[in-house]
Amino acid sequence: MRAVLTVLILCWAAMFGANFASATGLLLSEDEIDLVLSHGPWPMESAPDPSNAMSGNRDAIELGRKLFFSPVLSSDRQTSCASCHVPDLNSTDGLPRGKGTRTLDRNTSALYNLRHNRWFGWAGQNDNLWAQSLAPISHPEEMQLSDQGLKRSLASSDFKSDYELLFGLLGDDDPQQVLVSVAKLLAAYLETLETGRTAFDDFRDALERGDLETAAVYPAAAQRGLSLFVGRGGCNLCHSGPLFSNSEFHDAGVPYFVEPGRVDSGRHGGITALRASPYTLDGVFSDDPNKSGAWAVQNVIIQHSNFGTFRVPSLRSVAETAPYMHNGSLSSLEAVAEHYSNFDMERLHADGEALLKPLNLNEEQINDLVQFLKTLSGPLPDL
Repeated sequence: MRAVLTVLILCWAAMFGANFASATGLLLSEDEIDLVLSHGPWPMESAPDPSNAMSGNRDAIELGRKLFFSPVLSSDRQTSCASCHVPDLNSTDGLPRGKGTRTLDRNTSALYNLRHNRWFGWAGQNDNLWAQSLAPISHPEEMQLSDQGLKRSLASSDFKSDYELLFGLLGDDDPQQVLVSVAKLLAAYLETLETGRTAFDDFRDALERGDLETAAVYPAAAQRGLSLFVGRGGCNLCHSGPLFSNSEFHDAGVPYFVEPGRVDSGRHGGITALRASPYTLDGVFSDDPNKSGAWAVQNVIIQHSNFGTFRVPSLRSVAETAPYMHNGSLSSLEAVAEHYSNFDMERLHADGEALLKPLNLNEEQINDLVQFLKTLSGPLPDL
């Protein structure tokens, strides 16, 4: 298909010559178009998670949804997952940093398209969605519910019979297994929260099939911003593929001091937590007999360069989930563009990010980049 598109572009260029852009409405070069095509198609193909026997199970998804909104997963019987991942705030809390019993260290991430992640959490402290889902339940500064407390809470709730239809008698389960089972129900639900197609996807697919008329509908400002994104800006080197994330960890030049005298070590601490966790794809709680994906946690090692790096977030629906960065320190897309335009190289980790350099964008270019990012928003799933 790309070869056909290349021929079409060459033919258009030969036909229109110097007036190619104005005649076709296409502002991207052949090389840029090839890079644009790498960001699709959307939606991505997906399959049930082999490590979670509840993945794709309709009854489990529905029970996971109910538990997501229920305070039975918290010690105070007042807090639910939705208390921080607020439906009216596009599954975030709108705060720079999450709020539990105190202000937490990191921004509350949106819950869309999680099934496509390789690592979970800003520091990648988990390698699967159900492990990430159980963390807030027992966290002492979040929902504060022990394994035994969760079992008692579930046993006295309206969800007991539905749980037992899926997992067997609750009284026979070890409390830690109950925690894992609840987390797998939550994960089964969260897997369904996938964003819809966007103006960018329509543009990208029109390019792939050589439909110039449809492609020309995509705004010129967004095209210029996209050209910066895949060209001079090099943003696509980290925000790659259909998800607009390589799912790895980078230093974005954002300070990692949480408060005076205390830092967030990012991926460095995440690897430590990952290797100590009993809930990895290599652990006994995985339902996958083949231990698919376990090679990652088996081989990950801590390096000095991991310090202060954080997971590259997906940019799909990014315009709906401010504020930004791991600490929520940038309040708008304009602020993010200005950060990458003017950030201080001295803030980068000692080992450096060779790909990251100030872009020195002017006001129009910042606006173009923001207009492109806004075209990555489409219909959001109902929580």
